[in-house]
Amino acid sequence: MSLRKSQSQAQFDLFAPYIIDMAFRDQRETMERPFFSLAKRKRIKPISYTSPDGSVFVEVHAVPEEGMATIWDGDILIWAASVITVMKDRKVNDIDRTLHFHPADLLRGIHRSVGGEDYTRLRAALNRLQSTAIRTNIRAKGKSKTRSFSWIESWTEVVDEATGHSRGMTLTISDWLFEGIVMEGGVLAIDPDYFRLTGGRERWLYRVARKHAGGNDGGGFTISLPTLFEKSGAEGSYRRFKFELKKIVDGDDLPEYHLLWIDENQGKEPALMMVRRDKLTPDHPAYRSAALRDKRFPQMAV
Repeated sequence: MSLRKSQSQAQFDLFAPYIIDMAFRDQRETMERPFFSLAKRKRIKPISYTSPDGSVFVEVHAVPEEGMATIWDGDILIWAASVITVMKDRKVNDIDRTLHFHPADLLRGIHRSVGGEDYTRLRAALNRLQSTAIRTNIRAKGKSKTRSFSWIESWTEVVDEATGHSRGMTLTISDWLFEGIVMEGGVLAIDPDYFRLTGGRERWLYRVARKHAGGNDGGGFTISLPTLFEKSGAEGSYRRFKFELKKIVDGDDLPEYHLLWIDENQGKEPALMMVRRDKLTPDHPAYRSAALRDKRFPQMAV
């Protein structure tokens, strides 16, 4: 084995013990804007979003062969943000944008099953994260006030020639994402039950709720459905989006947050109110103690 491989293996050994039980962190600026496809089917149609006041824009483009990175692919970025945050909290010097890991550790870390097909899906997700192109003015500096990047710059895999089994992987995240993770207040803790959510809209709604209602002193956060629709970047009509969100609200199954549908009035469209469950009164049917967040659940395949 080469020296380079030995160094990589040492880094696999260093981080493997912290993968499964570490606290999960998400980069906060990616949580409310339309950066990902919310559908499991291949998406080629670009996302083009501009905030109502015109101050923020996000454009996302896919390579036809790979399709756009999905919100499930984003679990890999959450894992990366969590590992980097562990290193930052441990005051590791010279934190690198390149992470060394064994794919089984990453998959278990984001509560996926581990098998041949799971490895194949992981490689496909890494390809989408590398090929999806993002252009935005969020955190852009200089005269152009625009940043262009892909979620990951590159990824590699060392495969045992005799067995065909993976010996380890690396991934290098973009400068933009890395800067957002390590900056002060750049990440937010997320409930591990997030990985249990199977629907793209549910996952996106949780991230919006965590971003806006997470520290709102229990008062909740209210947003109109048309605004939510624009922020989601979802394909399809607003009417369909509205129908799907009503089903999610009726199911009321998001971790940490209770959703309340506010019917249209005086000709206005409905709105959605997001409230932390542990801020409700204990006799409220949607109340859940914060202590319940530590429960474990079966691994899942996506």
